[in-house]
Amino acid sequence: MMELKDRRLRSRTSGFRMEFRRRDYSAEEQGHVLRRSLSDHHPLLPPSPSFNNQVVDEKNGNNDFYDPLRGLNAEDSASVEEKDNNNSQVSSKEWTSFKRFLMQKFPVSKMISIASMSDVIIKSSASFRKSSESSHLEEVDDPQRISQEDVKVITGHEYVSRLHELKDEINRAWHAEDRVTALKLTIQVAKLLMDTSVLQFYPTLFVLATDVLDMLGDMVWKRIQQKAEFSEDGTFLCSLPEDFKTSDICSDAKETCNNWFCKVGSIRELLPRIYLELAIFPCWRFLLDKPQDSLQRLVMMARGVVDPLASTYCRLYMAHCARKLPLSDIAGHLVTCVNDTKILLMRHLSAREDGHFSDKKRVLVSLMEPSIEYIMKCIFENTSQSQVSIWFLW
Repeated sequence: MMELKDRRLRSRTSGFRMEFRRRDYSAEEQGHVLRRSLSDHHPLLPPSPSFNNQVVDEKNGNNDFYDPLRGLNAEDSASVEEKDNNNSQVSSKEWTSFKRFLMQKFPVSKMISIASMSDVIIKSSASFRKSSESSHLEEVDDPQRISQEDVKVITGHEYVSRLHELKDEINRAWHAEDRVTALKLTIQVAKLLMDTSVLQFYPTLFVLATDVLDMLGDMVWKRIQQKAEFSEDGTFLCSLPEDFKTSDICSDAKETCNNWFCKVGSIRELLPRIYLELAIFPCWRFLLDKPQDSLQRLVMMARGVVDPLASTYCRLYMAHCARKLPLSDIAGHLVTCVNDTKILLMRHLSAREDGHFSDKKRVLVSLMEPSIEYIMKCIFENTSQSQVSIWFLW
């Protein structure tokens, strides 16, 4: 019975046969392979600049995309100059915005009491004397400093207007070839920054005074540049490139530049002398190929300014002027400025005083905070975070 079933099963399945499809793997490979051609460039090697210039992002129409396999393109002098100009424009806009922020955050008071060193501001028609014992202004001077003196009082609007008038006087004197008067008036403006008795007004005073200093610095720069590009009889000599060297500067221009630094160096008061040299600090490019090396000397000089508010804003102006140098490595110098400010501020805050002066300390910290933030921004601008961490930990 079982044999009969096996025969029937074999007879049913004998008609089915399994056959495998024959394949030509070589032909299939040739049909699916991508077309290849020999290349003259290795894909992992940096290509030539001419080849890089041909690579354009078709979607955006520019070559802003950074390909890690291509590496950095070779930068020619034109691109470096363009980068310097862009950085200068950005820093100028940031400085203008920062000054506007300072004046908005610390508005000018209605009445301001000023020290005797500010006689350049006082006019007979716009000022009056008032005894310090009867002065109840919110921004009164330090009583320990002027308890035996009279206080000169002027409105904030008159103070600001007088500074604008001084700026116009300096400009007129300069264009009238009276540069001695222009320098003397600018020194008087810089001396105003020595008075920190009215704390809330100091940021506004700083903005107005540094506008005058920047104006003088620009006029000195243009005069020396004109000396380098034209002879005494007006004959055109050359056009200085953006990245000029000291070898491109004639002796007459160098002598004029050196005379200006000698005039500034003869100022007796430390703080005005620092401010005036910072105003013409970019002019060191006419004398030195590495003008940023002179910044260390000014950083050390600023340690002689013991008033925490005046020294902090002086270092703020130092950061602003140092940024005018092309491709300058100033972060290390600014780190020293921050550390010096920290030491001076901690020493000032650690002094034991009554409640009135505790409120004064809080105002002082709030006034110093924006300047420290600006300096820190300049430090991180072109420096890696790891390098900054090493500086501050050290």
